[in-house]
Amino acid sequence: MLSVRGLSVRFLLPGGRRIAAVTDAHFDVAPGECLALIGESGCGKSVLASALLGLLPANAQTAGSAHLGDLDLLTAGERTLARTVRGRRIGLIPQSPAAHLTPVRTIRSQMEETVAQLTGERDRSAVRAAAEQAARRAEFPPDHLDRHPHELSGGLAQRAATALALIGDAPLLLADEPTTGLDRDLVDRTVDELRRHVDADRALLIITHDLAAAERVADRVAVMYAGRIVELADADAFFGGPGPRHPYSRGLLEALPDRSFTPIPGLPPELGNLPDGCAFAPRCDRATALCTTLPPVTAPVACHHPVPVPPPARTPEDIRA
Repeated sequence: MLSVRGLSVRFLLPGGRRIAAVTDAHFDVAPGECLALIGESGCGKSVLASALLGLLPANAQTAGSAHLGDLDLLTAGERTLARTVRGRRIGLIPQSPAAHLTPVRTIRSQMEETVAQLTGERDRSAVRAAAEQAARRAEFPPDHLDRHPHELSGGLAQRAATALALIGDAPLLLADEPTTGLDRDLVDRTVDELRRHVDADRALLIITHDLAAAERVADRVAVMYAGRIVELADADAFFGGPGPRHPYSRGLLEALPDRSFTPIPGLPPELGNLPDGCAFAPRCDRATALCTTLPPVTAPVACHHPVPVPPPARTPEDIRA
């Protein structure tokens, strides 16, 4: 459904300075699949999402390709993106929902307008019913539909944005931190509803730093660090089984309270001042002189010294043989 090859984003700043927000990203999202893009804040995840929808600021430059079917999202014009992609082929749950909601209109009016625009429905009672159904799917309380965005908590604004994104039943749902501001129980219910969006013809790309949410819904995991995707893995193997193979990915899991609760030492580098070679090397206990060169970015694990996969457990038949 979505095929990203060599996607890079650079921001041009005054004085000729460049910020390498995303570098050489490669990944696919297949119909019927949920891919979770995870990593620390500031690693470029939301910039990647904005690039896919043509929502980058004017000082951004993109390279590579991002094909949604036969359409390259990186070269498509604004008219095409606005009329045929956003909301229709890709539904977006934004990272900052309050900034995407119109402040002077009620949530109900915004949802009803979205229903009319995306479905072509003109019957007012049908539009109203569809808007209320979308609110129920996102567990947005019906008695808040006639409120304005500034009257909502952060969690309710997030649920309103989720309801808006679900209206068009877009083939690809792009959820950028969809659980921000939600308590744990509502996080689980929200990601479960997003997962129900996925079927034989639809897919979900969820961007999150909530590893528990990713584990709950993802089929595959893409780990991002300092603008690069450093590991692509099956979710079952990543969260259980042999575990992740990139030292950074393993550090993310080990930092969780239900694991060893051990933080990764040091801080991520500034995207405008990345070191030569592997950006994680200054924080990595497996780094050697080889890590001053970049590992291959198209490999499942972009690391010169990945964590080895343990050998499979020996069965009684193996021992007898």
